[in-house]
Amino acid sequence: MQDSVILLHGLARTKRSMKKIAIHLDNRGYKVLNIGYPSTRFRIEELSERTITPALNMILEKSLGKIHFVTHSMGGILLRYFLNHHTISRLGRIVMLSPPNNGSEIVNKLGHLWLFKIINGPAGNQLGTDEDCLPTTLKSIQSELGIITGNKALDPFLSRIIPGENDGKVSVKSAKLKGMKDFLIVPHSHSFIMQSSLVCEQISYFLQKGYFKK
Repeated sequence: MQDSVILLHGLARTKRSMKKIAIHLDNRGYKVLNIGYPSTRFRIEELSERTITPALNMILEKSLGKIHFVTHSMGGILLRYFLNHHTISRLGRIVMLSPPNNGSEIVNKLGHLWLFKIINGPAGNQLGTDEDCLPTTLKSIQSELGIITGNKALDPFLSRIIPGENDGKVSVKSAKLKGMKDFLIVPHSHSFIMQSSLVCEQISYFLQKGYFKK
């Protein structure tokens, strides 16, 4: 029975950013659905419903195996919001790459700027670290969850805004989520962690085993 994997890209990206992961998982026998969605046009609540519901319907019609998820950045928050309001039958394992599970200080510092709003849209301003920002209001995930995040920042300006070890957009600490099954730090930046062959291997390993290869 073939398992499926739904891929959710991050803010201001397209499904092309997840292409390497899609090819990797397809070669390992998964039925892969790499979804594109208008990440800068709507709020996270609407993006979550508009994106994940049709993807699930498409897979449920064609496959009887488990349904796994691999997300990058804000894609993980879309999935968390969805799982806070829906139950997914045959839900398998989840791997999140660089998720702002506790928000990002960049939004706190720069979210009021016109250029930030133009680039990131309404969803971008929901990703702060304050108590009323969406990531901090969501419950933990009741599924086997593995998180991979980076500690290499390409932009020294953005990196200085974030306290502690970070990938240039999200701190290592913020990526963590209570109840996660495993956690892995890799020497990659937020924007290019999806392009790493090492990360691709770790994703497929977790989907198979439920933990990362140490």
